[in-house]
Amino acid sequence: MKLVVALGGNALSAPGEVGDIDDQFRHTTETVHRLADLIGAGHTLLITHGNGPQIGSIMRRVEIAARQNIYPIPMTLAVADTQGGMGYMISQCLMNELASRGRWRLCSTLITTTEVDPDDPAFRHPSKPIGPFYTRQRAEEHRDRDGWTVVEDAGRGWRRVVASPKPISIVEMPVIARLIDAGELVVACGGGGIPVVRTADGRYRGRDAVIDKDRTAALLALGIDADALIVLTGVERVCVKFGTPAQRAVDRMTTSEAAALMEAGEFPEGSMGPKIEAALRFLGGTSKPEAFVLITSCERVLDAWAGRTGTRIVRGSRG
Repeated sequence: MKLVVALGGNALSAPGEVGDIDDQFRHTTETVHRLADLIGAGHTLLITHGNGPQIGSIMRRVEIAARQNIYPIPMTLAVADTQGGMGYMISQCLMNELASRGRWRLCSTLITTTEVDPDDPAFRHPSKPIGPFYTRQRAEEHRDRDGWTVVEDAGRGWRRVVASPKPISIVEMPVIARLIDAGELVVACGGGGIPVVRTADGRYRGRDAVIDKDRTAALLALGIDADALIVLTGVERVCVKFGTPAQRAVDRMTTSEAAALMEAGEFPEGSMGPKIEAALRFLGGTSKPEAFVLITSCERVLDAWAGRTGTRIVRGSRG
């Protein structure tokens, strides 16, 4: 099968840790160990990843450096930097893992741009969490001192949020598709892709924002005619009534059921919402009737692939 695997930024940098490069290499090694099993089974993987913790750290460095009269880096270049650095880690760790199994393969990382609408309302209403969690007091200090927009994130603490426009298209999609059709292992569209807008004369120009990687993953899956989209996140299964005494894990949903639950407000924008939206976009656009979306944790991805856990979303109406 052709699979798109979307790694959350926390798959490479776990909450509660320093999250330095050693930590990120360690978590990346653990992550690709599981992905290598899918490759060993004969599947072709197109890997994408989030960059929330990493982009937050880079932008914090920019703010600190600015006080020392060091020129700032715009968020567009910060996204490009995370694509290169994280892609390097993923590619190297995956090649090393495959080599240790006697199955050496090349894995290539592409620096990728994603077109967005310059008039997307997200530019007026920041919503994408980046960086670490803070106490409310610390977050409000950053808000007042650094001009951040901060929000509470799913009861886990306070985080900075930035604009997160919806992706329209992936500029390098033709190159990515040719590589996947040739059976290559590819890392692309890290952090959702570098946001760009297209001017009337056909030129591209960057815009400071962070695109949700799950929404871009849906475009990747459609662009390579994938058989499945695997979204790896911090929870083992999708839950409804999350955080309440009535919380219930969902093993399987049809697209109709998922759309109804999303309409009912079960999946918040800053959490599970973009993942369900990505599932609906992919399954609504694919021509493959057996295509599916699998949402689970990185730790349980192999069990989820075997049907023992995870949430599987398929095309169809309510049962």
